[in-house]
Amino acid sequence: MPIPEDVTGDEIDKSVRQELQSLPKTLAEDVAKNLVMVARLLDEDPEQAYGYAQVALRLASRVAAVREAAGFAAYGAGKYAEALKEFRASRRMTGSAELWPVMADCERGLGRPEKALAMAGEPEVGRLDRAGQVEMRLVAAGARRDMGQADAAVVTLQSPELASSAVHPWTARLRYAYADALLEVGRESDARDWFARALEADQAGTTDASDRLAELDGVQFTDALDEDEDEDEAEVAEASVDGTARTEDSGKGAEKAE
Repeated sequence: MPIPEDVTGDEIDKSVRQELQSLPKTLAEDVAKNLVMVARLLDEDPEQAYGYAQVALRLASRVAAVREAAGFAAYGAGKYAEALKEFRASRRMTGSAELWPVMADCERGLGRPEKALAMAGEPEVGRLDRAGQVEMRLVAAGARRDMGQADAAVVTLQSPELASSAVHPWTARLRYAYADALLEVGRESDARDWFARALEADQAGTTDASDRLAELDGVQFTDALDEDEDEDEAEVAEASVDGTARTEDSGKGAEKAE
């Protein structure tokens, strides 16, 4: 797959670069460039990111960072079985529990929420940092909802992290998930409050909390461009009617002249 000229491979994380040092220099550079493309495209074009990840995987399947990147690319493309396989491979190589929450979410994607929920109770969760534990809580709550246990999902999300006024990278998503769970159990007023709190913390715009708030408040947005198009169409239609009327009048005038 083509690599843009501005991609050098030096953009990758230092820890990944260190892992690639086990490869021959030219090969390491090629793998690094493909990993950069995976990172660039993962959100905007998951299928393209997946393609670059497959190239990196063919070049260096024994590098844990490559297996992890391939896992996230497959995950982004909705290929959950493949993602789970790659995450497991990376975990075997590193011994890290960092990927445990996303592995559990892959189980959800495969229609196995019971398995995801069981993983939330495994010892690996205790090895996660605070951010990882929040992610695990989000996955567990999602699994509860998948199983039709909406009230349990609300309880699962209640935690010191949710109650904290401090803002972390995961705060907006946690508050948003809680608001959504509240809405599902019919607590609309509380849900609105938590969507508002999610919006306050969502500096990066990772959620659609503002849209959800507007929806709850009954606010409808009108696209200015659509309004202009409607006005143009109305003017064209009016001109068409006037033109037809003038043509008919001209015809009548001709008849009178005859």
